[in-house]
Amino acid sequence: MTFEAIKDVYEWYERQQPVFTKEGIESIPWNDVRKYSLDERFIPVLLYMRDVETLTDMYHRELLRTPTGKDPYIGRFMERWGHEEVIHGEILNRFLNEAGVETGDKWQSQVHAAVSGFYNVNTYLLTTLTNLLGRKFTATHMAFGAIHEMSTAQAYRRMDELAGHPVLSMILNGIIREESFHTHFYWSVAKLELRKSEAAQQLARFVIKTFYRPVGQGSIHKDRTEYTIKTLFGGEGGLEQLHKTVTQRAQTLPGLEALNKVTETIASITGQRLQEG
Repeated sequence: MTFEAIKDVYEWYERQQPVFTKEGIESIPWNDVRKYSLDERFIPVLLYMRDVETLTDMYHRELLRTPTGKDPYIGRFMERWGHEEVIHGEILNRFLNEAGVETGDKWQSQVHAAVSGFYNVNTYLLTTLTNLLGRKFTATHMAFGAIHEMSTAQAYRRMDELAGHPVLSMILNGIIREESFHTHFYWSVAKLELRKSEAAQQLARFVIKTFYRPVGQGSIHKDRTEYTIKTLFGGEGGLEQLHKTVTQRAQTLPGLEALNKVTETIASITGQRLQEG
C-alpha cells in the first residue's frame, strides 16, 4: 500500500478494527488462566510490559507538546494509540491477577510514582529542544516510534513462544495485532517524512544512533529493562529474530541503511554475538 500524505496513513489506520473492545476483553477465558502453569521467571517480564504500556499516557503528553504531536492527523492517531496501549497494560495486569500475582488497586498510580524526577526533567529539556527544531524533527519522532513498536511486538512474540500459556497467547496475539497497526502508522509517516530531505535523514540517523535505548529504559529502572531483555532474547535465536524483524526492517527506511544500533544494544545486554547466515 502506497501513501501520498499523512492524511492517507491516518485514514488507513482508522479503518483498522481494535481487538480489545469491551466484548473482546470479555471473550478472553479468564477462568482458564490458572489451568496452565506460568514460569515464575516471566512474572517480572510481564510486570515490565504492563508498566511500559501504562506509561504510554506520559509519552503521549510529552509528544503533544511538540510540533509533531500538533499535526492534526498524528495527534488523532496518538489519542487512539495512547488509549489502546493503556488497555494493554490493564489486560496484562488482569492476567497477572488471574494467575495469582496480586498487584493491588493502586498499581497504576504506583507505576507513575516510580518514574524518576531526573527522567521528567530530562524529558522536558529534550521536548524544548525538539520544539526549536520544529517539524524537521517529525521524521525522527516517527522513525523512533516505528523502531520501538517493532521491538515491543517482537518482545511479545518471544514471550508467547517461551511461556507456552494458551490464555496468555491469546492476549499477546491480540496485543501484537494492535501493535502492528501502530507500527504501520509510524513506519509509513516516517518514510514520507524522511523522503522529504537529506537533512531529515541525517537528523534521524544521528538521534537514533546516539540516543536509542530499549523500550521503557529511563522511565523504568535499568535493572528491570536488562532482566526483561536477557529473559526474552538471551536464549537461542532471540537476537537473530530481533535483528531480522527490527534492525533489518529499520534499515530499509530512507537514510537509515546499515544502522545497527538496536541489535548492538540488545547484544551488549545479553552478552551475545549475532549469528548471521
